[in-house]
Amino acid sequence: MRMRFGLFLAPFHPTGQNPTLALERDLDLIQHLDALGFDEVWIGEHHSAGYEIIASPEVFIATAAERTRHIKLGTGVNSLPYHHPLLLADRMVLLDHLTRGRAMLGCGPGQLTSDAHMLGIPAEKQRPRMHEGLEAIMGLLRGDTVTMETEWFTLRDARLQLRPYSDPCFDIAVAASISPTGAVAAGRHGVGLLSIAATTAQGFDALGTHWNAWSETATEHGHEADRRKWRLVGPMHLAETREQARREVEYGIVEFSKYFTHVLPAGPVRGDTAAEIIENVDADGFAVIGTPDDAIAKIESLVEQSGGFGTFLFFGHEWANPQATKHSFELFAQYVMPRFQDQLEAPAASCEWVTGSGSYFVNQAATSIMQAIQDHAEEKAKKQSPVT
Repeated sequence: MRMRFGLFLAPFHPTGQNPTLALERDLDLIQHLDALGFDEVWIGEHHSAGYEIIASPEVFIATAAERTRHIKLGTGVNSLPYHHPLLLADRMVLLDHLTRGRAMLGCGPGQLTSDAHMLGIPAEKQRPRMHEGLEAIMGLLRGDTVTMETEWFTLRDARLQLRPYSDPCFDIAVAASISPTGAVAAGRHGVGLLSIAATTAQGFDALGTHWNAWSETATEHGHEADRRKWRLVGPMHLAETREQARREVEYGIVEFSKYFTHVLPAGPVRGDTAAEIIENVDADGFAVIGTPDDAIAKIESLVEQSGGFGTFLFFGHEWANPQATKHSFELFAQYVMPRFQDQLEAPAASCEWVTGSGSYFVNQAATSIMQAIQDHAEEKAKKQSPVT
């Protein structure tokens, strides 16, 4: 199957810089990806810690949609325990109409427990509440009239006043990291799966578990898990050489590491210096900091480990400066994407057919040119000859 490609953009912006300009860089990067032919971008929702500064992915997506033409734009992800299900479903249907079908809904329990803390949500309640919220949202999107009461929301004869623009509905995916919670939710509701920790050591090992949980649960609920709706996420930064790529990520990888160790338990980035961090992520296989060939090898390993998936998403990280980051995506689009989209063999075969013909086609061209010259000379001579 044709693999799709995109970006999972939290985003990660170090403190101490102008947040307005950082958001503009995000929008500019999405425009760049749209021009390069990337398929989709997923935008995060966060409310604390000062790094991941997009509080409303829907508002950001509406802005990005006006600046792009083709690329699909998803919430990556909406933290379902933070939103009344009717209001979130309503906003997404509106966004689906405004973007003419380019909106996607990503669902999760909420990554930052500091967000949940501020909202008075116990961390152990986040995943059960995600299941409850998703159940309500799926019913509303099907067109059901939903009456449902939980400890944190109530729906009474709730229905959507608009149907989605997309037929039958926009893309929906549930985030999964290490635990099977996301995979089970995706299977229960017949939606896609977003494996956001696919290249971490634990996440890579859990890919088979994710597939089994997703597939088995889908079957139990009358659905079918579709590998084309499986998205795997991993960080990459590419340059012409590995040495250059490593030099470029010295720009921001240390700050990223300092932040990330306070976000996830047993985070995948370790070390005090750029050199130590780069060596560790390379040894663990968490990130590709290298060349397009390294990226190809990594994706091939993910295909083998998972059994096949539909979309690979860059994990946005801002390790390199904006210019180097854009060039990394350009290298990926030029040399990596066509490898997994069946776009290389036909041109190569056609070129080999022509260049492998020896002098046959070039001799035909030379002969036709000489014939045209001769025909022209004869025609000219005929016009100049006296009439008898």
